[in-house]
Amino acid sequence: MPLWKRNLFVCWFGMFVTGIGMSQIAPVLPLYIKQLGISNSSEIEQLSGLAFGITYIVSAVFSPIWGNAADKVGRKPMLLRASLGMSVIIFCMGFAPNVYILIGLRILQGAITGYSTACTTLIATQTDKENAGYALGTLSTASVAGSLIGPTIGGFIEDRIGLQPVFFITGALMLAAFFTSLFFVKENFVREEKKQLTAKEIWNIVPEKSLTIVLSVTFFIITLGLYSIEPIVTVYVSQLSKNTDHIALIAGLTFSASGLANVIAAPQLGRLSDRIGAHKIILYALIAAGIIYLPQAFVTNTWQLMGLRFLLGLTMGGLNPSVNTLVKKITPSSVTGRIFGFTVSAGYLGVFGGSVTGGQVSAAFGIRSVFYVTSALLLLNAVWVYFNVYKRLKNSDYVLDKLDKKKS
Repeated sequence: MPLWKRNLFVCWFGMFVTGIGMSQIAPVLPLYIKQLGISNSSEIEQLSGLAFGITYIVSAVFSPIWGNAADKVGRKPMLLRASLGMSVIIFCMGFAPNVYILIGLRILQGAITGYSTACTTLIATQTDKENAGYALGTLSTASVAGSLIGPTIGGFIEDRIGLQPVFFITGALMLAAFFTSLFFVKENFVREEKKQLTAKEIWNIVPEKSLTIVLSVTFFIITLGLYSIEPIVTVYVSQLSKNTDHIALIAGLTFSASGLANVIAAPQLGRLSDRIGAHKIILYALIAAGIIYLPQAFVTNTWQLMGLRFLLGLTMGGLNPSVNTLVKKITPSSVTGRIFGFTVSAGYLGVFGGSVTGGQVSAAFGIRSVFYVTSALLLLNAVWVYFNVYKRLKNSDYVLDKLDKKKS
């Protein structure tokens, strides 16, 4: 097996369980906070929102820092640090004596992350040009699928064996990711620059600054669109479903449907982006996703909503790998980890922003308006991408060859 394929397999597993570890707490958090001694319902809601969102905010801050470290000492050490650290921290959450210790551990979880950044950089720099789209496409499914399926897994474990095992099982999975990374990941790391660079100097190295900004903002909008339904899905499903016995399970399946579709579509669309150009996949997928959001506001039952969420996942499967492929192509290898750190930060902010946007828009204008607003954001992003990415890279071979020369 080629080295890049072996690394891809190990990183996929690690990013998948990392995604689960970041998101599995969502459905059990209010119950766990109540178990820790908080009885007031409004206080439970406030603390749940804080405990869930704080991890992603802190992760957004620390991802570029760990990306910088990955460029200095190698990506494999970052994989080992993040997986072992998250394993210990998540396991400790099961023993939290009060809600404040729990929130503190969630902050530490956000600070210790960097597994996704290191994996993305490792695969981007160790994979040949012909297979980069496929590899990054396959890798992108792991984190998204883990994050979207995580709430369903967490809810299922809690329903079957209790609250604390959610943390213990996830910690054990992260420990498995540590050992697989330790024994099976092999990196041919060569540090290309020894001088400590400032943020301004790093930015000056990037040859295509405007394109990098557009791609980071697009990554933010993509993630925001996926997670805008998260705070309202249970309420929306309860309005649509006539069977009120399994609302939580149905809501989890509905939310996770896009994750399943993403796993199916991303590798294939990654290969397609290698053939026809990542800029085309980004534009077409953004338009399709924006259109698919609209009928979700008019569904009459949960099966229709679940089907549309699945279709949405198919379109989203082409976005993340295509963004990563373009970032790889326009970024010098000496700062790849740091730039990927910024794009991962944009994704974390998108998770938090989507949750906040969905809840606020729903409270102000009603649940169905969430789908209108998200659709508009994706379509406006598509217009921006058309003028700033698609038209610029239309003659992709010529333009990207020029970018390669500027990188070197």
